Amino acid sequence: MTQIILIVIGVAVIIILLSRESREKIVGICAVVLGQDVKKRENKEKILALLREGSSETKKLSNSDIRSALGISDRSVVRYMDELEKEGKVEQVGDTGRGVQYRLR
Repeated sequence: MTQIILIVIGVAVIIILLSRESREKIVGICAVVLGQDVKKRENKEKILALLREGSSETKKLSNSDIRSALGISDRSVVRYMDELEKEGKVEQVGDTGRGVQYRLR
C-alpha cells in the first residue's frame, strides 16, 4: 500500500513539474543552449576561414589575431582552438604564451 501511495505522489510531482510553465522554461533553456552551440560552430567556421585566407598554405594566426577578428574573449579563443585541434583541423605551432600560433592541418 505504501508503494502505491509513493507511486501516486511521484506521478503527481511529475505532472506538476511538466505543467505548462515548466515546459516553457525547459524549452527556453534548450533554446539558449542551442543558440550558444550554433554561435560556437559559427565562430569555429570563421576561424577556419581566416586560416584559409591568403595565398600562403602556411598562414598562421595567434590567439590575439583571432580574438581581434571575431571580437570574442581570450578564453573563448583557447576553448575553440582546443576543440579544433582535437577535431584534427588545426595544429598549434609554438609551446606557450605569445609564441603560440595556429595553422591548418
